[in-house]
Amino acid sequence: MSSEGAVLKGREAEVVAGVHQQLFVGGKWRDAEGQKTFSVEDPSTGETIAEVADASVADGKAALDAAVAAQADWAKTPPRDRGEILRKAFELITERADDLALLMTLEMGKPISESKAEIAYGAEFFRWFSEEAVRIDGRYAVAPNGATRLLTLKQPVGPCLMITPWNFPLAMGTRKIGPAIAAGCTMVVKPASLTPLTMLALADVLVEAGLPEGVLNVVTTTSTGEVMEPLIRDPRLRKLTFTGSTGVGRRLIEQSAEGILRVSMELGGNAPFLVFEDADLDRAVDGAMLAKMRNIGEACTAANRFLVHESVADEFSRRLAERMGAMTVGRGSEDGVQVGPLVEKKARDKVTELVADAVGSGAEVLTGGEVPDGPGWFYPPTVLAGVSLDAQVFREEIFGPVAPVFTFSTDEEALRMANDTEYGLVAYAFTESLERAVRVYEGLETGMVGINQGVVSNPAAPFGGVKASGFGREGGAEGIDEYLEVKYVGLAL
Repeated sequence: MSSEGAVLKGREAEVVAGVHQQLFVGGKWRDAEGQKTFSVEDPSTGETIAEVADASVADGKAALDAAVAAQADWAKTPPRDRGEILRKAFELITERADDLALLMTLEMGKPISESKAEIAYGAEFFRWFSEEAVRIDGRYAVAPNGATRLLTLKQPVGPCLMITPWNFPLAMGTRKIGPAIAAGCTMVVKPASLTPLTMLALADVLVEAGLPEGVLNVVTTTSTGEVMEPLIRDPRLRKLTFTGSTGVGRRLIEQSAEGILRVSMELGGNAPFLVFEDADLDRAVDGAMLAKMRNIGEACTAANRFLVHESVADEFSRRLAERMGAMTVGRGSEDGVQVGPLVEKKARDKVTELVADAVGSGAEVLTGGEVPDGPGWFYPPTVLAGVSLDAQVFREEIFGPVAPVFTFSTDEEALRMANDTEYGLVAYAFTESLERAVRVYEGLETGMVGINQGVVSNPAAPFGGVKASGFGREGGAEGIDEYLEVKYVGLAL
């Protein structure tokens, strides 16, 4: 294990030092080729807290070799045994929630309360798929002519490559790893270079839970394209799953075409948050706080465009600004902090540019809107009123604590504005009318809809989008199907 960065002290230093900072290949921790490493920084200070192995192309290939070698035996492992490993991992994550939450906060920046919420959410995918492992089924039928029996069975798709993002370092891994283990697939996981420590800690948890060597392999690298493309083009790989930007997703889909891979993509979002004239405004503002400020707004499910009926827009904006303006900003590990830093300078620069563009187009800043002095990549919770449809925030994903408010006058206009985007991940709508709610959720071009609630993510439900937000589903009964192939057998009598 590597030593912690000198900037950390006490429990923070202990937690970081307790995590392997090497590659995990074939059940062994090993250095990267040439012992190359990269720095992991605390976004609240910009200082290095760890040095993690920086994999080469050869290291990536070794990880796939290990996954391929383990596939046949793992596929034969009884479903109950696979499920018990996931259940044990769920219990270990739950026991270590405090340490895992602190680790996540140190590398990603979110407040401890947010990190603990993610630990609970992420662990639940292991519990859910521990129960799904024993429910992989098939069917039996008589052919219409009576001469043949028709059997179908489901088998693991084979070795998988999983590329996970920085914003939910645990949950974005568990909702891919969980169904793969349950289905009998081996895998290579490439966590984001901004937040690799949580995934490395998760690998340790799975080892302790009894996962056999080679089933899970973790490759950390700053050369993602260079190291991952050979794996994607390797004919032994059978599935690619990615969570991240639409631009990167498009390139990965192109690369996957060569091997005709099974592919699932969870890409960008531009979530509309609709507030109709009959909405309960207290409930709507509560929902807005969740939909916007969960994970500091650094979520593909974050409300990106607040579309509010003109009759209630001023009051809604005022209440939202009051709530967001009262939030405490600071280092995520400090008591009482509700808003941590953004993950890196580039992220803050983008948020700053989007706000400046909106203001330049006529928007009014009700709260926030100015970069604070001092270290770290902090940006205050910000509410913009009277935003023009020409502003970039109507088209681009913000990925920060900024709530731009637009207005509409009719239900038809609201739906038209909501669907006026290439993305289609999630939408939120607040109304007291059941009839309107049905019309709205049927008319929204998204994979998920929250009615009178600001959070839709749930391990028991299928997560995923349409259009440029991707395809495939994670979680729910549908989640394990992404890792299974259907085989048909015709049995003549």
